[in-house]
Amino acid sequence: MKTSLLDAGSRFWLLDARVPASLLAEPVGAVEADDLCRVDIRIEDGRIAAVVPQGQGGAEGIDLRGGQVWPGFVDAHTHLDKGHIWPRSRNADGTFAGAINAVMADRTKAWSPDDVAARADFSLRCAYAHGTVAIRTHLDTYMPHGAGTWRVFRKLRDDWAGRIALQMTSICPLDRFRGDDGAALADMVADAGGVLGMVTRHSGGIHDDLPEGFQEELDHFFSLAEARGLDLDLHVDESGETGARALREIALTALKRGFKGRIQAGHCCSLSIQPEDFAKETIARVAEAGIDIVVLPMCNMYLQDRVPSRTPRWRGVTLVHEMRAAGIRVSVASDNTRDPFYAYGDLDMAEVFREATRILHLDHPFTDWHRAAAAAPAEAMQISTTHGRIRPGATADLVLFSARFMTELLSRPQSDRIVLRAGKVLEATAPDWRELDAIVGL
Repeated sequence: MKTSLLDAGSRFWLLDARVPASLLAEPVGAVEADDLCRVDIRIEDGRIAAVVPQGQGGAEGIDLRGGQVWPGFVDAHTHLDKGHIWPRSRNADGTFAGAINAVMADRTKAWSPDDVAARADFSLRCAYAHGTVAIRTHLDTYMPHGAGTWRVFRKLRDDWAGRIALQMTSICPLDRFRGDDGAALADMVADAGGVLGMVTRHSGGIHDDLPEGFQEELDHFFSLAEARGLDLDLHVDESGETGARALREIALTALKRGFKGRIQAGHCCSLSIQPEDFAKETIARVAEAGIDIVVLPMCNMYLQDRVPSRTPRWRGVTLVHEMRAAGIRVSVASDNTRDPFYAYGDLDMAEVFREATRILHLDHPFTDWHRAAAAAPAEAMQISTTHGRIRPGATADLVLFSARFMTELLSRPQSDRIVLRAGKVLEATAPDWRELDAIVGL
C-alpha cells in the first residue's frame, strides 16, 4: 500500500477505510461495531476533498481493505523539557517524591539551553514520526532558569510550525506565584503566547492536604490569568491522599469568579479514592465550570501506590467514566517520557490510547472514547477547526492502519502504520536513541 500511496500523485481516493464515527466531522453512513464507519476518502492537493460512504467513491483508488484511518493525533499534556534524562538521572525508588528529587537535581546540574533544545527536538521528532500533529508541553518555570527554557521553546515552536503545532504552559508550585515574582512569571507566559499553569502543592511538598493559605493563593493565581487573558492548565491532586482535594476548590473558584478562559486539569488521581458523595459533588462542580480533564494513565499507574516490596492496590487514575457521564470533556495524553516521573514512553499516541483502553476500561462498548486521543484534546487546546477530526477541507494529515477492528488495532504496536502529511507519505522515522548519548552522558 505504501508504494501505491507514493505513486498516487496529488489527487486520489482512499477506498474502504474504517474511521471512528466520533472522529468524523459529520456522520457518514452506518456505524458498525466499536463506533466505526466504513468510508471512502478523497484527497486533492493535500486536503480532504470528500468523505462518503464506502462504495460511493471513485472506481479507482488505493484500497485500504477496511483498514482504519484516524486524524493526526493531539497530545495535550507532555513534559518535553524533562524528556529522556533517565539515563543520567534515574528515579531510585520509582516514587513521586523520588521523581521530584531526581528532576530537581538534574535541572540544577544540566539544563542548559542546548541540553533542553536537543532533548525536546528529539521528542518532537518521535511524536512527528508516530503521527502527532499538535502537542502541549508543560515547562518547569523555576526562575531564573525558566526564562531560558521558554526562549528555547519559543524557537522550537517556530521551527516546528507546519509540522507540529506546539503550545507551552508553565509549571511550578502554587506558592511561586506570590508577589512580584509571580507577576513576572505570568508576564513571561503572556508574552510568549502561552498558558498559565501550576501544580496544586507548595514547593517541597506533595499532593496531600491543601496547604495553608491555599484559597488566597488560588484566587491570586486566577487574578494573574484574568489580568492577562490567559487560559489555565493545572496539575491537580496527583496522589493517593484523601486530603488532596484541590479539584473541587478550583471549580468553585472558577464559578465564583466567572472565569472566562479555558481550564484544563490534569491527573486528579485522588478523586478515585474519595468518599462517593464528595466525588460526585466535585464532578458536578467541574462540569458546571466547564473544566477539561486530561488523564495520563501510563505515568500515573507507574507512579501511584508504589511501595517497596508491595503489590499496588489501585491504578492511580481518576474517575473518567463518571466525568464523561457528567458531560466533562476527557482526553488522554503521554505525560512524561523517559524521565524520573516515567521511565518509558515514546510520545506515541497510538500506544497511549491502547494502554488507556486497558487501564481505564474504555471498551465494551467503545462509544466515542476514540475522541480522547484527537478530537477532545484538540477542542481543549482550541485548535479543533484544524485538528482532531476528519473533515472535508482540512489538511490531509492522517494515520493509516492495516488493522480493521479495535481488537486488531489494540493488539499490536502498529509499527506498520503509514502517516500522511498533506496527503503525502511521511518518510520520517523515530530517531535512534544513540543520538542522545552525548547529551545524557552515555
